[in-house]
Amino acid sequence: MIELNLQKTKQNGRTRRTYETPVYRVALVEERTIAVPKKKICSPEDAARIVGEFLRGVDREHFVGLYLDSANQLICIHPVSVGTLNASLVHPREVFKLACIVSAAAVIVAHNHPSGNAEPSREDISVTKQLVEAGKILDIPIHDHLIVTEHNGFMSFAERGLT
Repeated sequence: MIELNLQKTKQNGRTRRTYETPVYRVALVEERTIAVPKKKICSPEDAARIVGEFLRGVDREHFVGLYLDSANQLICIHPVSVGTLNASLVHPREVFKLACIVSAAAVIVAHNHPSGNAEPSREDISVTKQLVEAGKILDIPIHDHLIVTEHNGFMSFAERGLT
């Protein structure tokens, strides 16, 4: 919400009303880096390997975005949300906010299932459809949605025709 502070000033003997409007700057902050075997993502296996390394050892669901340039080179990884043991909330605005900031050409989203079961829930399928539709509007496609497990298992929505 923009806060407008009313200021009264005198100019040429007349009182004028002006408002102070805040000005914001968006900045990216690098939290950490991880070793990536290859920067170009050519397959769901490549993306799952990166996500698996990024999420190694977490005990709750984490929803992340892999942001890609037009050559499918990885620009960055962004933890979109952290959920509970078996649920993670995500909204398209949170996924695509960073995509716009880093000028991503495409996004791969992923989340983990701490239970070890890589099968998608109804909510997983619904969120994927919502993200794919939002990506179409923004012209930033969702290439895939992966569900990864602790022991390198994963499921690709694209391979199942769900994206």
